[in-house]
Amino acid sequence: MLSTNNVSLTFGGQKLFEDVNIKFTPGNCYGLIGANGSGKSTFLKLLSGEIEMQKGNISIGPGERMSVLKQDQFAYDEFTVLETVLKGNEALFKLMKAKDAIYMKPDFSDEDGMKAAELESEFAEMNGWEAESEAMVLLAGLGLNADYADKNMKELKGSEKIKVLLAQAIFGNPDILLLDEPTNHLDIKAKDWLEQFLLKFTNTVVVVSHDRHFLNKVCTQTADIDYGKITTYAGNYDFWRQSSELAQSLRNNQNKKAEEKAKELKAFIARFSANASKSKQATSRQKQLDKLELGDMPVSTRKYPYIHFEPAREAGKDILTVEGLSKTIEGKKVLDNLTFTINRGDKAIFLADNEQVTSTLFKIIAGELEPDAGEVRWGITTSTAYFPKDNSEYFDPGKYNLIDWLRLYSEDQHEPYIRGLLGQLLFSGEDAFKKTNVLSGGERVRCMFAKMMVSGANVLMLDGPTNHLDLESITAINDGLVRYKGNVLFTSHDHEFNQTVANRIIDLDAKSVEVNASSYDEYLGLH
Repeated sequence: MLSTNNVSLTFGGQKLFEDVNIKFTPGNCYGLIGANGSGKSTFLKLLSGEIEMQKGNISIGPGERMSVLKQDQFAYDEFTVLETVLKGNEALFKLMKAKDAIYMKPDFSDEDGMKAAELESEFAEMNGWEAESEAMVLLAGLGLNADYADKNMKELKGSEKIKVLLAQAIFGNPDILLLDEPTNHLDIKAKDWLEQFLLKFTNTVVVVSHDRHFLNKVCTQTADIDYGKITTYAGNYDFWRQSSELAQSLRNNQNKKAEEKAKELKAFIARFSANASKSKQATSRQKQLDKLELGDMPVSTRKYPYIHFEPAREAGKDILTVEGLSKTIEGKKVLDNLTFTINRGDKAIFLADNEQVTSTLFKIIAGELEPDAGEVRWGITTSTAYFPKDNSEYFDPGKYNLIDWLRLYSEDQHEPYIRGLLGQLLFSGEDAFKKTNVLSGGERVRCMFAKMMVSGANVLMLDGPTNHLDLESITAINDGLVRYKGNVLFTSHDHEFNQTVANRIIDLDAKSVEVNASSYDEYLGLH
């Protein structure tokens, strides 16, 4: 068990946590949620001991081992992949090295033999004989076959290193597992494998993720950072959000009698618990839900941006035709004779194992990159807005404040209109006068959405729109694209985003890009 006692931390003059008392118990996976800047990653670092708290203490059960997903991709460059995974259990790894060192001695003595026997006994107790095979199973599950075992980490690509570090974190059945954004850069199969692993994991997990589908799939509890406090609620992210919205609605409706409120709340909980009862990890959830009262339900200070795209005119029948598109970059053929057509009403997700493939395609159809061969034809009634993966060129050198910056792209130049739209994107008051060169990654993304909102485009092209966003902003852009009446071409790693927005799948890695699936979930079922 992992617990905190009156933990407090002030960082950069901002009070992140004050008197946090929380218990993380075995058999539960806790989704740690909170707005950007609320301190999710910082709290994980407190739990792991990477940074020191200013007040309070953190304790774990006697003899329990904590494992943490490392973020430094270069820390193990001089180790092999197999060694890196085994170092997830540092005590076992050191014992293995000590044992090997004795056997390698040229003048092996009786005393060495006795010491080796002691180490062998300890090694067996730590399940050491199965360690390498367990490590290989974890790597294989994440898509790294046996050929990777003896490679040095420095030979691997960044996405491959992330998989190795994830295998390291979960190696050896740790008692407490801390995961900060474990699904970042994972492909579909690796993400599904991780979900299944965590569903079967019987110890304690605390995870930070912006992937709503992942949180809903694996979490039995939600730990919400708000008001400088951390409060746990039974249930996954969807249950937290729906119950929060319901509780706020009930509180705001003063005309309802208390018993009517209680009846509605109980009915909601009954519906949820009926669906959640299948979860093997949440055997106590029904009892916890039954005990919930209105005063226990979450109320949040979070603000959701409002993202709404309105086409200035409806597009005609012809949207986009791509024929024989090819492109070679640095000697590598990225696109090879690609042909497809986008029809009116399509909201198409483009999939490829290599993100350079999708980004190159988007740059070409947006007119920012010339193909080596082939043709891109837009319908004469189409108007486009483009969201690139790298948006830095739009904000450099930062000579504009946000009001003047958005004026560059808006037909309506009046300040009340500009400020009103910025307010919808959570840039209200003095924030509207921020210089563009001081914006965070998430703030830049919201500015790009504002730019697209004033465009009146009937075709939106978005390359990775959920990157750098908190859950509230991801939900807002998700809802905005579902409402949008025009065409959408997009890439994303967010499962729920893909499932709810896309009505067409284009797989750029397939022999034929046309996929016979009407939804993202159906596509995954076929693969």
